[in-house]
Amino acid sequence: MKATFTGYARAAGLATDLVNTSPAVQSAGEMLPDPAALARFLAEHDLHPDALAAGHTPSRDDLDQVLALRQEVRAILETTTEDHTAEKAGMLVSRAGIGPGLFRDAGGRWQWYVATVPQASLADELAVLIGVGLLAVLRTLSHDRFRHCASLACNGMFVDTSRAGRRRYCMPDLCGNRVNVANHRARRPASDSPFFCG
Repeated sequence: MKATFTGYARAAGLATDLVNTSPAVQSAGEMLPDPAALARFLAEHDLHPDALAAGHTPSRDDLDQVLALRQEVRAILETTTEDHTAEKAGMLVSRAGIGPGLFRDAGGRWQWYVATVPQASLADELAVLIGVGLLAVLRTLSHDRFRHCASLACNGMFVDTSRAGRRRYCMPDLCGNRVNVANHRARRPASDSPFFCG
């Protein structure tokens, strides 16, 4: 697997989505309860790690390692200093990263990539991809793009890679919608309630 510094939005999205599969975030509980759920997570993110040869699915050991990685990534997102973030994200890359090196992209153009060592574990491949992405966000956008969800009912985290940098929710369609509905209900007069008898 190869991670590119210019593909940081995808890697930051992966970091966000992985952290937010935790039962500490999701009211539905653990979102990665078994290897099949991890396989679906990888497919949803169009990830094809070298550790999973064609037709192979993640093992229970792969799942356990990815769940441990999830805790590491959350700790990085919660870090309050740029230096600590750079150090910890760099440690993710050093787990199995080689490079950087120049490789051709799908369009035949030369790009900087960090490749993973042969026979790297699934979790280590994901660690390199996420680590490179977080370092690129830190360098390109800044440390203040690592945030807690603004919804009081959520314990999620995210990396804001939006152009304006004004994202407020880890899952805008879910957390942002909940806040909007609550705000709408709070503004609505009691006489608009279907249960109001006047």
